Amino acid sequence: MKILLVEDDVDISKVLVRTLERRGFSVKPCFDGSAALRHIKEGNNDLIILDLNIPMIDGLHVLQRIRAQGIDTPVLVLTARGAVGDKVAGLNAGADDYLSKPFDLEELDARIRALLRRKGGGDASSQKCGNLRYERHSGAFYLGDDPLELTPREQTMLELLMNNQGRAVKKERLLQQVFPADKDAQLEAVEVLVYRLRKKISETRAEIVTLRGLGYLLRAQRDPGKA
Repeated sequence: MKILLVEDDVDISKVLVRTLERRGFSVKPCFDGSAALRHIKEGNNDLIILDLNIPMIDGLHVLQRIRAQGIDTPVLVLTARGAVGDKVAGLNAGADDYLSKPFDLEELDARIRALLRRKGGGDASSQKCGNLRYERHSGAFYLGDDPLELTPREQTMLELLMNNQGRAVKKERLLQQVFPADKDAQLEAVEVLVYRLRKKISETRAEIVTLRGLGYLLRAQRDPGKA
């Protein structure tokens, strides 16, 4: 599920990107209203998280413009403007939900999933690659009905690859997210972890592919009987 995050506070944006990606979403951050409109017009988003207090074009006008253009992507307004009048203005402009800052990350996650279900976004609680299944709420991976035994680092890496299924993830990003507190960790540690994961998912019809210069991607194994 792809989320466009429109938030001009860089620190908040980083926290939200990191948190939502760990929970199974692919997040594209942008920091002003003009950039938001450009990304929204591309039409590749399942959900938009929109701050109202953003530069260039404020969030309320962004919302009004996209609704006037017939763009019906779900919008969750996330802002410090918590007064009733501000909420009413946002909802009247076309917001699907409204969450005031400061907010609880669990509540944000629940509201995102509710909007995706309401708008036909499918079951955002699980994801599959081959017959490897990832249950986001529990954080567990399964082969059929059998759970895969993973170390915490293996779990983190496989989550990241699953969340970006079909897209390459750079070694540097894997190193940063899988070994965040280990300043001495090298790229070779990523390679060792990938080797171990390949062995553990060898019976799942999912595979981790090495793309030279780009990183690793997770994909379903191709059927040898098909061209």
